[in-house]
Amino acid sequence: MQGKKFAVSDYTTAEEIKAVRKHLKLTQKEFAELICCGKSTVERWEVSKEKITGPLVLLLKMLERYPDYPSRLQIPQREYPLRLWYMYRQKPCTMIDVNEVEQRVRVVNYTDKLMFRAFGKVEEPDYKMYEEFLESRCFPSSRDKMKLVLKDLELPFYDPLMIIEKTGGRMAEDDFWIQIER
Repeated sequence: MQGKKFAVSDYTTAEEIKAVRKHLKLTQKEFAELICCGKSTVERWEVSKEKITGPLVLLLKMLERYPDYPSRLQIPQREYPLRLWYMYRQKPCTMIDVNEVEQRVRVVNYTDKLMFRAFGKVEEPDYKMYEEFLESRCFPSSRDKMKLVLKDLELPFYDPLMIIEKTGGRMAEDDFWIQIER
């Protein structure tokens, strides 16, 4: 360890990888999805007789120390018909499940940065807050020459969700956008 700045192993082994994966109670496929690689890569690592180096060494150390962290990233089963993902660039910030008929909203935040969350510090927004959020991600209903903008979008009337479906909720000033799943 002399001359090293960080107390991290130079390599890991197949046994260590398998032990961490099993401790997390993940299949090879789930583990591969968590660390953004292919299942075949995890399979290869877990039978390897070689020393395995690279970023995986640090990642395993972190997963050993914080085994509950992957549960914070899990995507829950969908309870409501509409799911929106509030994104910053390619990163999911907030998952928003919506039941429009019953006017119910459920959110899961995937960031601790309040400015990156769809509803800031509010963990349980009501339906009115959801509607206000949608309006904040498109042009206001009072916009001058709104009918021309709606015509350009091929929309018959002002509806924030329909506008977001057309525009992705992208605003000129930022890198946030919305992905909609029905």
